[in-house]
Amino acid sequence: MYTWKNKLKLPEMGKKQPVLILLRHGQSLWNLENRFTGWKDIDLSEAGKLEANHAAVLLEKEDIDIAFSSSLKRAVHTLDIVLKALNLENIPAYKSDQLNERAYGKLEGLNKDAATLTYGLEKVTLWRRSFFVAPPGGESLKDTAKRVIPYYHTNITPKLMEGKTVLVVAHGNSLRALMMFLETLSPEQIYLTELPTCVPRKYTMNSALKILRVQFIV
Repeated sequence: MYTWKNKLKLPEMGKKQPVLILLRHGQSLWNLENRFTGWKDIDLSEAGKLEANHAAVLLEKEDIDIAFSSSLKRAVHTLDIVLKALNLENIPAYKSDQLNERAYGKLEGLNKDAATLTYGLEKVTLWRRSFFVAPPGGESLKDTAKRVIPYYHTNITPKLMEGKTVLVVAHGNSLRALMMFLETLSPEQIYLTELPTCVPRKYTMNSALKILRVQFIV
């Protein structure tokens, strides 16, 4: 399992508890068409835009200070909709391809049902859910974690250490990689873990960034 040795020294904390909120982007056009998307830069469907607006409603009581997203437009657009709905368009917001969805290689653009007929349900499920196994020409979840977790430590951890409430908008697999790290999930546990679109997952932490509570905001 991917691990990271955090060598940062914890500074003095303010009164506010650090909070991390993970949000998977709304339905994309290829989600709607049941196609593997991966690194393809596909935008939100109309339903996805509605999901993003609903996520903003769920986040109304959260005191969000700073936001991060992947560089793919379905995540960026979701974040834009959320921040506009919350009147938070002026907070710092950063984009990085290190938070992008895992690459699906030769599967990208293929209908998932068609891929199952071609390769078999067991193999396609393994490619989609396994921590170690990558689809042809793509990334495994382990590969995805190797870019997501360092970005978290370098860019997001310092903001949490300042007592910020941080919103991260990304993708099913890049967020699963981060969830695996945060919640110390095993490869077997992450195999069964799914993150719904636009349902915020909130981590309340103490000053040492130990997780005190994990919950979906519904």
